[in-house]
Amino acid sequence: MKTGTSLGSSENIDMSRDRCRLVARLIALSAILSVLSLAPPTVLAQTCDRACLTGMMTQFINGLVAHDSSRLPLTDDVRYTEDSRNARLGDGIWKSVTAAGGFRQDYIDTRKQVAAAHVLLREGETQVLYSVLLHVAALKIAGMETLAQRVAAGGRFQPTELGAPIRGMNTPLPAGMRNSREEMIRIALTYPEGLRIGNFTDGGTPFADGSYRVENGVITADQSDPRRRMYDQNIIVHPGIIASVAAVDEENGTVLLWMNFGHTGDSYGVGNALVTFEAFKVWGGKIQSVNAFFKGLPISTGRFWPSSDPVRR
Repeated sequence: MKTGTSLGSSENIDMSRDRCRLVARLIALSAILSVLSLAPPTVLAQTCDRACLTGMMTQFINGLVAHDSSRLPLTDDVRYTEDSRNARLGDGIWKSVTAAGGFRQDYIDTRKQVAAAHVLLREGETQVLYSVLLHVAALKIAGMETLAQRVAAGGRFQPTELGAPIRGMNTPLPAGMRNSREEMIRIALTYPEGLRIGNFTDGGTPFADGSYRVENGVITADQSDPRRRMYDQNIIVHPGIIASVAAVDEENGTVLLWMNFGHTGDSYGVGNALVTFEAFKVWGGKIQSVNAFFKGLPISTGRFWPSSDPVRR
C-alpha cells in the first residue's frame, strides 16, 4: 500500500510539472505575439506603389517650378546631382527654371523604387530637356539624379516632337507579348553593343518594323522610312561606350539606360562625349521605340549612381 501511494504521488508531481511547462510556454508565445502586433509595418508596407511614385515625380516637378524644395518628402541624408556632379538642392536649375514645358514621359520602377522621367522645362525662351530620377526609400526621396540639356530659341535643332507624347511609348503591351525584366534589359543593352561596334545588324539589335528613335525631341531614325532606317545608318564606332541600367518600367515595357558614349575623336566636341538617359520600349522581343535626352559632357563623366540591375561587360 505504501509503495503504491508513493508511485501515484510521483506521477502526479510529473504531470503537474508538465502542466507548468506548458503554461509557461503558452505565456511566452502570447508575449511574443503581443510584441509582433505592436511592431512597425514591414518593409513591404513602406514601399511606394506606381501611383505613389508617379505622385512623387509630380511633387518634384511642381516644387522645382515653384523654386521650393521644402515641398518634397526628403530623407535627412538626401543626395542630389546635376549632370553627374554633386550639387546643393535649391541651386542651379532650381533658381533658373520658369515653367514646365508641357512634355513628360515617366518610367516607373516599382521593384527598385525609382521614379524617372524625361521632362520639358523652360528658362525664359530657352527649352530645357530634363532627365530626372528619384530614388525613393521608405516613402521619402533619398536621391535625385538629373541631367539638363538646354536648347536656345535660335538653336538649329528644336525639340519639335515634344509637343505630344512620344508615339508608342505609352501604348499598352499586347497580350502575350510582355518580356520579363531580365529579357527587357538584355534587349535594350544590344543597342549600346551596336554603337560599340558601329553596326546594329552585327550588334544583334532587334528593331521592330515600325520602330523609330527620337533624340532631344528630333526624329533621327524610323524603320518605316527608307531614308532613315536604323539598320542602314552609318554609325561611328563607340569602342568605349558605357551603359548602366537606370530604371525598368515592367508594367509599361520600358528600360531606361544611362550611357556615356565614350571617346570618338572630336565628334561631340573636343574632350567631350555624349551622356544620355535613353529609354527603350520593348515588347515581343524587339525594340519598338527609343527616346533619348543627351548632352555633351567631359569624356571622363561617370554616372556615380549604381546600376539598378547587373550589366554584363
